[in-house]
Amino acid sequence: MTTFTIDVDNNITALGSDEQAKDNPEAERFGSAQELASLAEKWPATRLVEIWNSLPGQKPVKRFTSRQAAVGRVWKAIQSLAPDSGPQAPRVASKKARPGKQTSGTRKRGSARKGSKTAKILDLLKRPGGTTLKGLMAATKWQAHSVRGFLSGTVGKRLGLRVKSNKEANGERTYSIKA
Repeated sequence: MTTFTIDVDNNITALGSDEQAKDNPEAERFGSAQELASLAEKWPATRLVEIWNSLPGQKPVKRFTSRQAAVGRVWKAIQSLAPDSGPQAPRVASKKARPGKQTSGTRKRGSARKGSKTAKILDLLKRPGGTTLKGLMAATKWQAHSVRGFLSGTVGKRLGLRVKSNKEANGERTYSIKA
């Protein structure tokens, strides 16, 4: 079990045994959060702030909401201190898989459920010559910015289809995809 000492200059040291802690008689010893809390009862609140602000890698604070919160944060922060046992490997969190939706995998890329607006848009885009923005807006009852966003995000990125945009001689833009 790790024993911690804190001296009058607020230096916290992690030691491997109680015997090592006896080397410095002026330092106060503690081995648990409860022992630290009982020591901290005698201290002014400013000392807890000074201790926190002297810990490496911690964002300095001006005050704590309560003595209990201060003790809990200090205790948690000093857990990364290890007794003098040579060089330590850095603590790095392991990468975990991000939770997400489980897909059934039955749908192929570039397909949509029958009767959905996605299916209607794909049918219009696959026609020879494609379709106009107005045609897509009429089929979906969406505004122009929603249609363009859908073409870019859902059709282009999620479904992985290449959307071609052409400006006709009359100035109207047509959209199409290769079948």
